[in-house]
Amino acid sequence: MFEQGTERPGSSPLLQEDRDGTFVCAACGEALFEAGTKFESGTGWPSFFDAIPGKLGTRTDTSAGMIRTEYHCLRCGAHQGHLFPDGPEPTGLRYCNNGVSLRFEPAE
Repeated sequence: MFEQGTERPGSSPLLQEDRDGTFVCAACGEALFEAGTKFESGTGWPSFFDAIPGKLGTRTDTSAGMIRTEYHCLRCGAHQGHLFPDGPEPTGLRYCNNGVSLRFEPAE
């Protein structure tokens, strides 16, 4: 999470998570995504069309030979994934998240 790595696509158990709840940063526990914003993107990584306001920071990432927007937990700086403009409505965004960077907390 602090070296901007990622796991193999399709390997995260969070891909099948469909209960109500909140996805939190695995490093510090900060709430990042509400379960209702998760969608199946077909990429092999948990994807969301919106984040909880004020919880993520971004920076430009050119490490893969292209320009991408990397996002991270604002509280602790843990790398979460990359943001793309090809998600569903209402935002049109896709937060493509590393599964190992998140934990799921079910609603009570």
